[in-house]
Amino acid sequence: MIKISKEFKAGIVALLVLGLFYWGFSYLKGKNLLKGGLSSYYTTYQNINGLRKSSPVTVNGFAVGSVIDIYFSKDPAKKGELVVEFTIKEDFSFSKKSIAKIYSAGLMGGKSLAIVPAYDGEFAEPGDFIKGEVESDMLSSLTNKLNPLQSKIESAITNIDSVAHSVNVLLSDDMIVDMQQSIENINQILGTLKNTSATIDHVISKNEKNLDATLKSMNATTQNLKVFSDSLAQVKILSISKKINNTAASLDSITAGIQAGNGTIGKLAKDESLYNNLEAASKELEELLRDMKEHPKRFVHFSLFGKKEKPYKENTDK
Repeated sequence: MIKISKEFKAGIVALLVLGLFYWGFSYLKGKNLLKGGLSSYYTTYQNINGLRKSSPVTVNGFAVGSVIDIYFSKDPAKKGELVVEFTIKEDFSFSKKSIAKIYSAGLMGGKSLAIVPAYDGEFAEPGDFIKGEVESDMLSSLTNKLNPLQSKIESAITNIDSVAHSVNVLLSDDMIVDMQQSIENINQILGTLKNTSATIDHVISKNEKNLDATLKSMNATTQNLKVFSDSLAQVKILSISKKINNTAASLDSITAGIQAGNGTIGKLAKDESLYNNLEAASKELEELLRDMKEHPKRFVHFSLFGKKEKPYKENTDK
């Protein structure tokens, strides 16, 4: 029988402890050595919003890995950005178009990393960088909504303070005294108006009967004026109608006389011989005037020296 020394036993125990320690450390980093290998991927953020190492990585709410490291980028062009390294089980594949989104896993503010997978295009390989996004949590969303409201409230408070200051400046001691005097004057005017109204009411109540009689008399007078106006209008209309009838009768009489041949106009209208005589006389007068214009010596002759008038001889040279 082989005898095992204490040193050999101590060495085996030490190896087992180191193996367990390595397994536990790897498990905490997201590597479960009992379930096969895990693949590491990377993403970058300006702000990780409380994401920590060993935070779970999920797909559709199912844990597929964990965050194993967070550190600042060593690229000078990306100074200040945070690089997040996370592991994914080898049996899950997704494309490079997928998104690694930080989100709140619960109301207590714990952060997790969710893979929003895409399956079109080139598939991601271990060591690739995935695009990172940060989902607004309830508190951040509420804060973003309250920030504009806070600005408006602050602006309103500033305006109110400005108005209050202006009112304080406006309401000086002299202004307050003037306002008090104005209010007193208004009260006096209102008192005077009240007394005047009471006086008018007293006068009206005292002379109510006389006012009623006056109103009735005015109503009767108005009715009489209306009747008189209507009568006057009827009289004028009758007079005008009578004159029109007389004029029409006269025109009828004149027209009948003309048609009967009475008077000069009637004779001219009815007697054709009178019209013919007037036309013949008009022609003879026209010929006489033409002869006087062409031969004035026939009608005008006189002597300055007393010579005897020569008889007129008709010119036969024509």
